[in-house]
Amino acid sequence: MPRIETLLDLTHTIARDLFLQKTYPWEVLDHIADFIRTLGPTLSPEEFTQVGEDVWIAKDAKVFPSAYVGGPCIIDRGAEVRHGAFIRGSAIVGKGAVVGNSVELKNVVLFDQVQVPHYNYVGDSILGYRSHMGAGSITSNVKSDKSLVVVKQTDGIFETGRKKLGAILGDYAEIGCNSVLNPGTVIGRESIVYPTSSVRGVIPERHIFKSKTEILPRRE
Repeated sequence: MPRIETLLDLTHTIARDLFLQKTYPWEVLDHIADFIRTLGPTLSPEEFTQVGEDVWIAKDAKVFPSAYVGGPCIIDRGAEVRHGAFIRGSAIVGKGAVVGNSVELKNVVLFDQVQVPHYNYVGDSILGYRSHMGAGSITSNVKSDKSLVVVKQTDGIFETGRKKLGAILGDYAEIGCNSVLNPGTVIGRESIVYPTSSVRGVIPERHIFKSKTEILPRRE
């Protein structure tokens, strides 16, 4: 199974302690809100400003006036939240991350340097260090039949017990424009998804997803 240590470098997130004592990344999703409420008051007032109930924003972060930031939320140093972004709450935005125009976030952890820059929806998901979602790519976090989400592998199915689970992106994952990551999708470290793809299941580390029948190792 895709474990935290095989997907994510915990030195690149303010939420490192959230992942400790957990095995799989989706196990943190029920705890993001409480973690923020606990961590927020401990942040340095020289570096962070509390701007509302359970909302802490780094003083060197740039948040456009037209963006909506709902709590609980932490926006880390050097991050940028652009025009019309909608952060619904239970969101951690990492150092230097970009949340772009008309992007919606809900119950997520964006590691440092993540980019979700144009018309993305990211819900009930974890995005690893320097991962990037192309314009219009989204995470789908609920199955159409409302059954519990499973993670599908070539050697079997893992029952998550969750009704809502979007995607887990390993460090440096690249998602092409207008792609849909179906509920329970896991993209391995340094893997690439072609534009306009519909992806489900586990894509191994350093692979290229061209279609569901063509998933190839990266050559470089």
